[in-house]
Amino acid sequence: MDKFWLKSYPKGVPADIDYTQYRSLVHLLEEAFRKYAARNAYVCMDKFMTYAEVDELSKKLGAWLQGKGLKKGSRVALMMPNVLQYPVAIAAVLRAGYTVVNVNPLYTPRELEHQLNDSGAEAIIILENFATTLEQVLAKTGIKHIVVASMGEMLGGAKGMIVNFVVRNVKKMVPAFSLPNAVSFKRALSEGAAMTLKPVDLGHDDVAFLQYTGGTTGVSKGATLTHRNVIANVLQNEAWAQPALNKEPKVEALTIVCALPLYHIFALTACCLMGTRLGGMNILIPNPRDIPGFIKELSKYKISMLPAVNTLYNGLLNNPDFAKLDFSELKICNGGGMAVQQAVNDKWLKITGCSIIEGYGLSETAPVATANPADATEFSGNIGLPIPSTEIVILDDDGNPVPLGQPGEIGIRGPQVMAGYWNRPDETAKVMTADGFFKSGDVGIMDARGYVKIVDRKKDMILVSGFNVYPNEIEGVVAAHPGVLECACIGVPDANSGEAVKLFVVRKDPTLTAEQLMDYCKEQFTAYKKPKYIEFRDELPKTNVGKILRRELRDEKKAA
Repeated sequence: MDKFWLKSYPKGVPADIDYTQYRSLVHLLEEAFRKYAARNAYVCMDKFMTYAEVDELSKKLGAWLQGKGLKKGSRVALMMPNVLQYPVAIAAVLRAGYTVVNVNPLYTPRELEHQLNDSGAEAIIILENFATTLEQVLAKTGIKHIVVASMGEMLGGAKGMIVNFVVRNVKKMVPAFSLPNAVSFKRALSEGAAMTLKPVDLGHDDVAFLQYTGGTTGVSKGATLTHRNVIANVLQNEAWAQPALNKEPKVEALTIVCALPLYHIFALTACCLMGTRLGGMNILIPNPRDIPGFIKELSKYKISMLPAVNTLYNGLLNNPDFAKLDFSELKICNGGGMAVQQAVNDKWLKITGCSIIEGYGLSETAPVATANPADATEFSGNIGLPIPSTEIVILDDDGNPVPLGQPGEIGIRGPQVMAGYWNRPDETAKVMTADGFFKSGDVGIMDARGYVKIVDRKKDMILVSGFNVYPNEIEGVVAAHPGVLECACIGVPDANSGEAVKLFVVRKDPTLTAEQLMDYCKEQFTAYKKPKYIEFRDELPKTNVGKILRRELRDEKKAA
């Protein structure tokens, strides 16, 4: 395949990476534990944890898990927000020779039951705040071993006790639960201290993570990510970041903001694992929705990297205290998960001096497949170039490549592409081409320089009188209106045009009227793209990562 996009690569970025330098993710982790032993690896609520401590604690927890008789490749579920136990648990599970099943802690009992059963998880490490959810479904799952963590236990001494007291008794964030056979995280560590972690022979094809995704069909499927997939993406991201990391002032140890949840593939790869490879320190933010608290945490450090989604960037920008932070060492702000809007990027660049570098990927690609140059200063409105060792092709409905500049489904091939959906050969067959491209379900266009622009999700496209309308375009323009805080649009049935555009808006300016917004849209859009309906809302439905859920808005309309 002609990788013509390599001509557009920034200076110093290689065409390919060599993932064979590591036998497994465990090899990568243990190298970092030795190399950066004295450095801080994580900080959460002012408690620092060095690489040596992550090494020691994960050895103990890994030994405890092995002591339960779990066989190599067994699945262990992790159900926590960003607390210090999380990175320890990830390292422990991998070092013990098992597979991590990342679980969204806000899952309903139904969703949790499905994921535990689908993955075949035999053990779970869970924060006590969510233990009541597990209790409701435990009998219907194959879980045999439960470790219950608490917010305060890793913070040490009086502070840990105070945090637990406040969380349990003042904020009442821990609903009553009964899990008689569970052990505390602390107890698992102390029992594991008397055992020895046995090394496990792991290779590139062993499964490291089951990363659950709604995919295009709605039922949650596990993307099977091997050690190869994740090592490759860590090294691809690192290679891509070099032009920005090499800029002055040089930073010895990066300070990475981990505000996106670690159970999400973006934070897992870009913060936790790439941070480990580079010997950086991750600031773990358990609740990024508390914007004032989040900014207070950021004020304690000179941050170097901040991966986030558009809504989180927007939330920070709309708090006046954010502009007072020290951005002198800020190197990279990665935007992913949803389209970054130009209005947000422009304001971000003005305040921080750092552009938001938009990239693209999916759980199935571990996650990054394309990105804009890391040292870019201009907002491009696209998702960038294929990253090293990655090929992108734009396909028509029959799976054939389309001419440059024509829209089609984005296909991705590279060492970061999953092995398939867990136990779903039928679903895997639907998304993989005969020559190894993963069909993303996203509609995109590639230009002559190799830059890719997402037009939209196939299923989000709105068909108005035979014309394709892409919600990303409408939302990007409407979001630039000074009176708009957030917006989303969907297609609704229309007798005349088949579908019409309906716009949902959260106002920044409470006096903004639907008429004013309609006038603005008239100036910006050709007639078929113009919203026919506008509805003001106090908030929009979002995922835990802050991605706006158009699907929920569509489902509401159907139910009505």
